[in-house]
Amino acid sequence: MAGKTSIRSSRGLDINSRCLAVAVLLIAAPFTLAATPYNGEGHTMVTPSDLEWGPVGSMAPGAQITIIEGDLAEEEPFTMRLKLPADYVIAPHIHPAYERVTVLSGTFHFAQGKEVDLTKATALPEGSVAIMSPGDPMFGFTEEEVVIQLHGRGPWGIEYLNPEDDPRN
Repeated sequence: MAGKTSIRSSRGLDINSRCLAVAVLLIAAPFTLAATPYNGEGHTMVTPSDLEWGPVGSMAPGAQITIIEGDLAEEEPFTMRLKLPADYVIAPHIHPAYERVTVLSGTFHFAQGKEVDLTKATALPEGSVAIMSPGDPMFGFTEEEVVIQLHGRGPWGIEYLNPEDDPRN
């Protein structure tokens, strides 16, 4: 990202990424469980019918999100699910924290890289896991509807390598 000015915090995250994480939260926050979200005390049991899905403002149209636990803007654990339609492409992007993905249904094609190259993607069938480190460029795509579960520790956000790929622009 030539020419981009970056200010690093004492934790090593650039200020732009932290602001992006807050923006993602503001977009995704309305989509939480109908049941009481997990607050760190006791147990929370969630069935698929408890989940409320809504659009993801930080992704291309068609993706849906449900937040199971956590506040994406805070330094705390989160769990969310994404439902991606068939023939969906997630443009090259990075995240400010580790991303841990479990494929719940379908086959998710995922790869490390700064440009979409479908031949470099790994097919991750149901039950597969992928773990990506902060700041590593990645992209993904589907051929069928896919549901993935992401969990990690916030603050969370997404920054597209090409600003034209960002639906918030």
